[in-house]
Amino acid sequence: MGRLPDIAVLSKWMETQGLGSYSIEGVTPLAGGTQNILLRFRRGGRDYVLRHPPEHPRANSNETMRREAQLLAAIAETDVPHPRLIAACGDESVLGAAFYLMEPIEGFNPVAGMPALHAGSAEIQHRMGLSLVEGIAKLGALDYHALGLSGFGKPDNYLERQVSRWRAQLESYGEFAGWEGPAALGDVERIGRWLDANRPATFQPGIIHGDYHMANVMFRNDGPELAAIVDWELATIGDPLIDLGWVLATWPEPGKEGAVSVKPWIGFPTAEELVAHYAARSSRDLTAIDWYRVLACYKLGILLEGTHARACAGKAPRDVGDRLHARSVWLFGRAAGWTQ
Repeated sequence: MGRLPDIAVLSKWMETQGLGSYSIEGVTPLAGGTQNILLRFRRGGRDYVLRHPPEHPRANSNETMRREAQLLAAIAETDVPHPRLIAACGDESVLGAAFYLMEPIEGFNPVAGMPALHAGSAEIQHRMGLSLVEGIAKLGALDYHALGLSGFGKPDNYLERQVSRWRAQLESYGEFAGWEGPAALGDVERIGRWLDANRPATFQPGIIHGDYHMANVMFRNDGPELAAIVDWELATIGDPLIDLGWVLATWPEPGKEGAVSVKPWIGFPTAEELVAHYAARSSRDLTAIDWYRVLACYKLGILLEGTHARACAGKAPRDVGDRLHARSVWLFGRAAGWTQ
């Protein structure tokens, strides 16, 4: 994890936020889905989680942290399950980076492993899947203008920008020596043309999570309901059906390999059940839902291929790059099957 933030400085800053004058105890690093630093600790009889960029932050890490805090503050009084924001600091001089404090989530991530209650019940697993799509149905239904998020994203021409944006990303990998090029992934060009030709004419803008799947949610320990949606770093204003498409792109088909590494998989709903459940809880037109699942395969496949390209040039572990390349090929194969 590298060097941790200065705990004494953090405690002093907490005093300025009206959180009392106490010492910090029981600092415990938490595993996260990203490279960000997550620390749980106790102070004055209350538990906190600190979210802070990595020791060697990316160029946009501080702005991302500020955006996450802004989003969590905006949805605080909504019915979307999320980590409750306690306080945020956009001033990089305090701890060397922007950061925020949130309440801990009492729950588990199913990719990391399921408790016996959830692992052993097909009925509970079925409800977990339905609860998963309810989370994004609630998020997409929020009035982002009323929540003060009008400037949080650029919904104009959002769908029109998608294919060109990700095609350019794929082409940029050509700078890495040894990368085989897009041909090794499958029929990338044809899928891109299909997406451009079949793009929905209109959409209803809303808040999107941007990376919504089983690895970025936590479920309650005592049952199948969502405890919180986590890792909001890609959240923006766009087409909320993007989030549903992301779930579907990674959702296993009965009897076939999937991209969701949750085991055992004994009762989760089918993709069609997820779509029907979302449709019953949303005013959105799901006629073109196949377009969204194909776009998700296209985007995620290109995203994962970036690590493979870097690995070819010796800038990432080769075994990781090869594994993610295989996943990209699988995603493009899935997209090809849906566009025949």
